[in-house]
Amino acid sequence: MEFFFREATLAICGSLDIEEALWQCLLCIRKYIPADMLSLHIYEQETGLLETVAYTTESGGVECSFKNTLPVNVIKDLEERRSIGAWMVDRLGDHDGTREAAAYFNGTEMAGIIMDLVLGKKLMGVIVVAGKDPKRFLPNHLNLLELLNKPIAVALTNSMRHRELKRLKDLLADDSRYFQNELRRRVGQDVIGTELGLYSTMEMVRKVAPINSPVLLLGETGVGKELIAGAIHNSSSRKTGPMISFNCGAIPPTLMDSELFGYEKGAFTGATSQKRGVFERAQHGTIFLDEIGELAPDAQIRLLRVLQQKEIQRVGGVEIVKLDIRVIAATHRDLKDMMGEKKFRKDLFFRLNVFPITIPPLRERKEDIPALVQHFILEKAREMKLRKIPQLMPDDATRLMDYEWPGNIRELENAVERALILNKGQFLTFEDFPFNQMKEPSYTGELPTPSLTLPLDTVISKYIQDTLAITKGKIYGKGGAAELLSVNPSTLRHRMKKLGITSKKTYYQSH
Repeated sequence: MEFFFREATLAICGSLDIEEALWQCLLCIRKYIPADMLSLHIYEQETGLLETVAYTTESGGVECSFKNTLPVNVIKDLEERRSIGAWMVDRLGDHDGTREAAAYFNGTEMAGIIMDLVLGKKLMGVIVVAGKDPKRFLPNHLNLLELLNKPIAVALTNSMRHRELKRLKDLLADDSRYFQNELRRRVGQDVIGTELGLYSTMEMVRKVAPINSPVLLLGETGVGKELIAGAIHNSSSRKTGPMISFNCGAIPPTLMDSELFGYEKGAFTGATSQKRGVFERAQHGTIFLDEIGELAPDAQIRLLRVLQQKEIQRVGGVEIVKLDIRVIAATHRDLKDMMGEKKFRKDLFFRLNVFPITIPPLRERKEDIPALVQHFILEKAREMKLRKIPQLMPDDATRLMDYEWPGNIRELENAVERALILNKGQFLTFEDFPFNQMKEPSYTGELPTPSLTLPLDTVISKYIQDTLAITKGKIYGKGGAAELLSVNPSTLRHRMKKLGITSKKTYYQSH
């Protein structure tokens, strides 16, 4: 018996793949027990389900997941049983506890030995040893099988843990593939204007993407900060990892820690299992913290610690989790003003503000509007399953470019979607759109009127220089030359370089 125990234990514990371990066990015990088939089943006490996880014949094992609800009388018997149950049956199809499972692997006509698998006084499941002929098994076969109760229970537990780890690994791989596919779709199709209005922005993206430094994206609501974050991630060495987006303004303060850092089982009422926070989910990838200015002061302190220590601790846990992530933050608020008002920590600002990128509002990149409109028409038409793609009327394109777009790209997207819903013909119209809200420049003085008798380049050059003289050399922002001339700042700088116009403020301030 000692040799049997050692040989069978080595066989059943020889592999973490349950179907392989069960097959090796069958090949071993066939020398002592006339078995044609083995099957393993897990008992779920909370649900009363019996899950068949593997079965094997001489030709090889099969991993599976077949669940059936046990009859009430069987459940009652299991709960009231005070010792390990093991018994022989002439026909598995006649036993209430094994009937459905036996039918799953065509074993209802087989004789069998059924044995509970118990570990630490807990019923883990059952093993069934089946033979083709009735009356095949004898009491000494039952006694031999009982010797293997604990080794089989341990092997079953280890195999289930291994299976769960494989499941989680596959889940993470699926998550990663999903994020990459979604990111490629969004970055490849949605970043419009990379060669026009967003040229300077994308130049900044290309410079910072290969480096792991934090990035702070600034800009009004609706300018596409998450898309730029996606472009940074997709152009970095972390592009094969996940990109996790988290809106700091959308989570109540009481839930902020558990969402950011995760929690351990039993950390609070309702925490029935361990949960990873967004920082852990972003491991080896990028975390995008949108609306960073909405973080409460105490949450700012904990975020600062994460940036400094590059580690987190789950709520209710003691384990320190090391992080390998890149942080991209974004806000539409003026963090410097918030620091002055003591609403945003200076040390956190300086940690995040390593490489700030300001994304221009749509009114400063109007040359991108036709391409954006066409993109949204195609995207929304596909979502709505429209058979015909309507065309934009030229007059409407002009009016769309004249509108100020206070809601930026998000407002433009919504306008296109509404127009498609209302569209009834070949052409897309914006009849219900408030085009009367036109942009009013902040500068109300008179711009210089150039002479019409000079060459065109000279006229343009003089016009730009006179405008720069008015703004004291200021190009960007409110009251800058780009705003007064109604052009994108990047376009203006390109034209100035082409015409040989200096961009030094001191020159215009002294003239």
